[in-house]
Amino acid sequence: MSEQLGEERLGALLRVLRPAPKGWVRAAQELPLARRTLDEIVERAEADRAFREALIADLEQALAGEGYERDPRIVAELRRRLSEK
Repeated sequence: MSEQLGEERLGALLRVLRPAPKGWVRAAQELPLARRTLDEIVERAEADRAFREALIADLEQALAGEGYERDPRIVAELRRRLSEK
């Protein structure tokens, strides 16, 4: 089968699929930013003892004080990551 026919067949198959649910699309769009934010906070906590202690004492307040969004999913993942350290 030629490459062009394979691409055409793939295109035809993709057209018959239903669109992805809006929630899936939104989550896929938000995931890279959330990962970068999590990594940034964890790296900062590893490098900055005062910030790390503030996170441990009151995670949500420390995030708010530093201008980070207190998204419940990010807070939960931070709790998990910080408890592993």
